[in-house]
Amino acid sequence: MNYKFWQRKKDAPKKKKTKTREWVDAIVFAVVAATIIRVFFIEAYTIPSGSMERSLLIGDFLFVSKVNYGARIPMTPVAFPFAHHTMPLTTSTKAYWDGVQWKYHRLPGLSKIKRNDVVVFNFPEGDTVAVENQAESYYALVRSMGREQVRSTYTIVDRPVDKRENFIKRCIGIPGDVISMRNGIANVNGKDEPLKSTGMMPYRIEFKTMDFNYAALDEFNLNLGSVPAVAANTYIVDATPEIAEKLKTFDFVKSVTLSPDPAGAVPGGVFPNDPNRVWNRDNFGPIKIPSKGWTVKIDSNTMPLYYRAIRTYEGNKVEQKAGVWYINDQVATTYTFKMDYYWMMGDNRHNSADSRYWGFVPEDHIVGKALFVWMSWDSTASFLHKIRWSRLFMGIH
Repeated sequence: MNYKFWQRKKDAPKKKKTKTREWVDAIVFAVVAATIIRVFFIEAYTIPSGSMERSLLIGDFLFVSKVNYGARIPMTPVAFPFAHHTMPLTTSTKAYWDGVQWKYHRLPGLSKIKRNDVVVFNFPEGDTVAVENQAESYYALVRSMGREQVRSTYTIVDRPVDKRENFIKRCIGIPGDVISMRNGIANVNGKDEPLKSTGMMPYRIEFKTMDFNYAALDEFNLNLGSVPAVAANTYIVDATPEIAEKLKTFDFVKSVTLSPDPAGAVPGGVFPNDPNRVWNRDNFGPIKIPSKGWTVKIDSNTMPLYYRAIRTYEGNKVEQKAGVWYINDQVATTYTFKMDYYWMMGDNRHNSADSRYWGFVPEDHIVGKALFVWMSWDSTASFLHKIRWSRLFMGIH
């Protein structure tokens, strides 16, 4: 009698897989392998807006490394493969199940985030206009209507941290830095950090005469024809410092000067929306960026700056009673931060929703470091010129 009937005989022929089974196994393996690569190593992204021009252009396709800063363990693990927050070909059907949420953890990385790194992160505010389904649109509306009017007019949705919109900006300040801005020039720890040749600000250009060959300006893409004159022979256009210097050399140009918002002019939605601070996108600060372990004094001056970080990002109950601040129902005179934070800004300074509008970016929102552009597609160009060949495999700095 065979007492080991459950064991397969050595000479028994193996059952051959069907073609269908082979295809299923191959697809499952490919999906699992691609998911592991996207989550823990490298992922492809595209640039949908001009907030990083001219460093990154609309239509740039780039690779983002998860290894440099350490891969973030998925906080929403149950999700449809290769989808972010909505299912393919839909605008509202969720591509994830938020019934399971894991705490924030990150694997060891090759380095920490450095100043001037170009970083991809999840939209930190967490508020998205449902009808627009775009975080960028939310702040466009805030700037034009004001925050309270937007909230009373539109439906606001919130998603898990790792399922919020992906943003890409330049890291201007790291944990512990003191950042400010005066007349459009960022200052970090007392040192001015002017824009590089790829960053844009508005410049006021005054021409001696408008009787010149406009083709001479084609290489700068100033689009004077679509910009209204602000005075006789005078226009305000977005340009890089390098372009501004070149324009000064033309004999038909009278002057080129930086044209930031004047101090005291306060457009809606600027962080921290404190009536005691007359700040705008070109004049604000100083602000100290929180670092893990840093203890801040809690009072009416500091709380507007750090309220959202303490309450929303670090999960505390925060309220004020009779002029006294309470954190988790305890009187609070100080608070020690649990995470590192960063200050992110777009290179196209007057066309970017960034930390000037929603404040600090917590470390648990960081996705990865932008490495290089592998494809660049200009949808407005003619058929033969749609690919920007000079940008292919261009490193991002």
